[in-house]
Amino acid sequence: MENGIRNVIIIGSGPAGLTAAVYAARAELRPLVLAGLTPGGQLMETTEVENFPGFPKGILGPELMDNMTKQAERFGAEIVYEEAVSVDFKARPFTVSTAKTSYSAKAVIIATGATANWLGLESEQRLRGKGVSACATCDGFFFKDKEVVVIGGGDSAMEEANFLTKFASKVTIIHRRDEFRASKIMLARAQSNPKINFITNVSVVEVQGEQAVTGVKVKHNKTGEESVIPAQGYFAAIGHTPNTKLFKAAGLETDDKGYVIVKNHTCTNIDGVFVAGDVSDPRYRQAISAAGAGCMAALDVEKWLAEQE
Repeated sequence: MENGIRNVIIIGSGPAGLTAAVYAARAELRPLVLAGLTPGGQLMETTEVENFPGFPKGILGPELMDNMTKQAERFGAEIVYEEAVSVDFKARPFTVSTAKTSYSAKAVIIATGATANWLGLESEQRLRGKGVSACATCDGFFFKDKEVVVIGGGDSAMEEANFLTKFASKVTIIHRRDEFRASKIMLARAQSNPKINFITNVSVVEVQGEQAVTGVKVKHNKTGEESVIPAQGYFAAIGHTPNTKLFKAAGLETDDKGYVIVKNHTCTNIDGVFVAGDVSDPRYRQAISAAGAGCMAALDVEKWLAEQE
């Protein structure tokens, strides 16, 4: 660190940010990780992780993130539990400010992830990890021979529902409208699947259950009639919101859904600002793909810094 200017600041502490920290630290870049006030990313809200390589018996999400944190610190990464509130990318060194401090760095890796959209029900939040999920590919395996519901009417809802039929005995798609936003081909695929049932023009009132999901109470939007759909699993498939609001104001290019546009591997439109993980990935959204992108971003930063010198 020269004159208080760091080599690289990593914003975010999920699999992407912490993997970037491990690689940057091993390259002796002494990275600073702004972990945020709720560190660890979405895996902190996941109970069992069974699809991350190297853990044949699975591992708890918070335990995996704790291991990643300790690994990054072991190699010399500095992890600060502060949240970035503003960034200045107009000139180098870049400035990243928290409520407490302003930090300067030659390069920045953005790994702030994306947040799943929810209906906003108290019961939905209370039962997260107890049958409530927003990722079929992450959690579908736990619902073998069980009945589940998928909330949504777009392509992601159809995709999640089709995937879940590999495990569940019955999948019910619940949609608040009569018409679907999903593409014709995705809708037709779901409609032709004998395991998938559709309930339309209803709104979810409550996810039922104490220790685990037992059913979903819905209300018909025209008649007001309420009914309960038996289910042991509840999958929200109403999209994700990438955590990019802070960076758009600083001139970072995003697509129409807010995801950072990647140029040339992990680069952005701003020279010296790199990106990794779900904040730029609307397609895969997996811990392992985020970790891989974190590795790539750190290697790209190392090469870029060497070229600057």
